[in-house]
Amino acid sequence: MQLDDAATILGRADFFEVCDAEQRRLLAFASERKKFRPGTVIYASGDVPEGAHVLVSGTVSTTQDGAEDNPFLIHSQGAVLGAMALVVAKPRPVTLKAVDAVETLFVPRSAFMKLANQYPDLAGRAAERIRGELTSYLGAIEAVRGRMSKQ
Repeated sequence: MQLDDAATILGRADFFEVCDAEQRRLLAFASERKKFRPGTVIYASGDVPEGAHVLVSGTVSTTQDGAEDNPFLIHSQGAVLGAMALVVAKPRPVTLKAVDAVETLFVPRSAFMKLANQYPDLAGRAAERIRGELTSYLGAIEAVRGRMSKQ
């Protein structure tokens, strides 16, 4: 894979808007293109991934333990899968699986954190981006909380 191809993929991934063009090129250099066959588990609930995947092609499903019959499907090219794994080495709460032939660009946490340490403004933008996404998720949960029945 060409370095420019990887930088272009990162440029289309919304999370990596926090990076400037040179920072995306540096991350592209450290990234790896990966291919997964249908049914392959990319990471399982409880795993601590070493970074995040950017969806290049294909469809992935995310499920939580016990909810395998109701997967959330992702097929948007440029979707960042597991963005939190770029900054936090914590077990993932979901299983990520290839539904069909999937190709991703894997961005290692070590590369992202090295870049964030070199560019404090990048670290600030990434923190703000993550904070915004978490606030949005919590707002969505709060909006449906009243409609959820207690069992």
